[in-house]
Amino acid sequence: MASSLTLWRGRKGELSPLRIATLAILVWPAVLAVFDASRGGLGGRPLNELIHRSGWWALVFLMASLAVTPLRQSGGFSRLFEVRRMIGVACFCYAAAHICLYVVDQNFNLVKVATEIVSRIYLTIGFVALLGLAALAATSNDTMLRRLGGLKWRRLHQLAYVISLLALIHFFQQTKADITQPTLFAGLFTWMMGYRIFAGLGEGALGWPRLLLLAVIAAALTFAGDLLGLWITAGRPPFLDFVPLYGGAILDPDLGIRPGWPVLGAGLIVTVLSLLSPSRRPLPRARPAPRPATS
Repeated sequence: MASSLTLWRGRKGELSPLRIATLAILVWPAVLAVFDASRGGLGGRPLNELIHRSGWWALVFLMASLAVTPLRQSGGFSRLFEVRRMIGVACFCYAAAHICLYVVDQNFNLVKVATEIVSRIYLTIGFVALLGLAALAATSNDTMLRRLGGLKWRRLHQLAYVISLLALIHFFQQTKADITQPTLFAGLFTWMMGYRIFAGLGEGALGWPRLLLLAVIAAALTFAGDLLGLWITAGRPPFLDFVPLYGGAILDPDLGIRPGWPVLGAGLIVTVLSLLSPSRRPLPRARPAPRPATS
């Protein structure tokens, strides 16, 4: 078996194109940040820019780790489970960089940092999410899986859902005016949690009819949340924005593409992938091994 530190190799020691590509994607934001810093491309407040970048990428990779299950089960990408741990650990690394850069920004004044975390609710929520990510990263290896046992390990890693919710709240709270991006992430999270709820009611994977329904529901909820956000931040009455003749926000070109459309698009893409998958049979949920017969 290959060393777990050899990230570009599979379990049998062979070179894995999937793992190599995933590793390149995970490292790319850090490489880009170093490149931008070297040429002065981080703006007037470079440290603040790095803080925001690292937090943003941590959330992106957290959402990506949650997307593995639906893409594997219904999208036909069965090998994605091989890189899910890599994505999760990378998420923690960027989140750790996020808090470390914040400490640097506060001139390494740990007392001030602790005071800020305790006194500012959005920092408290973000720090709790970071602690949760640390626990998941520390147990994302085969040794901890064997020590905890499969059932306890899976229950522990279901904390990823709560951590994602806390990270989204942190993102919303620290966003000053334009909440388009937080709403988009929230819509994608809604779709992924809806997938798990639907799958729990069925056979462990969704066929295209339920995927289509889920895409519509998640997009509708995202549109509703977006219009509510525009009402709060810009004073646009949401009940009028549903009417296209009024110049509704959903179709307003001046406001750009609203987050409900990418959520709908992502849901439809998985629906199409489910139809095109070589095997349309849902993947069954894992069942416990039968107990040996006793004499």
